[in-house]
Amino acid sequence: MNGFIYALGGTGFTFMMTVLGAAVVFFFKSDKHSDKTQSVFLGFASGVMIAASVWSLLIPAIEEAERLGKTGWVPASFGFMLGVVFLMLLDKLIPYFRPEPDREDCVKKGLKRTSMLIFAITLHNIPEGMAVGLAFALAAKNESSVLLASAIALAVGMGIQNFPEGAAISLPIRQAGRSRGRAFACGAASGVVEPVFGLITVLIAGTAQLLLPWLLSFAAGAMLYVVVEELIPEAHLGNSHLGTLGVMVGFILMMTLDVAL
Repeated sequence: MNGFIYALGGTGFTFMMTVLGAAVVFFFKSDKHSDKTQSVFLGFASGVMIAASVWSLLIPAIEEAERLGKTGWVPASFGFMLGVVFLMLLDKLIPYFRPEPDREDCVKKGLKRTSMLIFAITLHNIPEGMAVGLAFALAAKNESSVLLASAIALAVGMGIQNFPEGAAISLPIRQAGRSRGRAFACGAASGVVEPVFGLITVLIAGTAQLLLPWLLSFAAGAMLYVVVEELIPEAHLGNSHLGTLGVMVGFILMMTLDVAL
């Protein structure tokens, strides 16, 4: 029961940090933004997602697999490819993800990038929530104050890095012409899965621990697919270097948070 309560508090914190990051959209007063501004925001989202896929997902996937006595690159490589293939299939099967000339008339234009962005970061938040839940489950099982402190530190680190991720969703969605309220709701909703899957992990800690390396790398593949397929090409509209600078800033910020925390 203690593990369940602690996990609820830890993943609740990470969720609230995502909400705060998404709320950044309310601080941009102007409703009219240039293509250059849009390039910066999309580039920033790309940089955040690239860094998160490496330091928050792939490296922990390798380390967790090796800690379980497995070959680290196996789940990292194959899980990554499964994530890419999964997004490619969704790209073909779901109308919101189809290229605009192939969409049905009832599907609004511009939803491809928005839908894939929300889906990829939400997918990435699932194994993060599971990692936090698993850390608290192990601390409760072993009744260890050291493991509990480690779990709290992990939750704090995950939460702080979730702030730019929330902004990485809400700002590009706002730039795509959606309302501030809708952009905020989409950014905040991406973090809901963390407490949900964190608490589920507490209940099935043994099984979740074995699946975690695959889930982490799967989410990394999905995220990088969205970055390469959608965000970076859109960030270079008008052949401006601002999109590239946005990628670099987002990458450095997220890498610093991941490594430092």
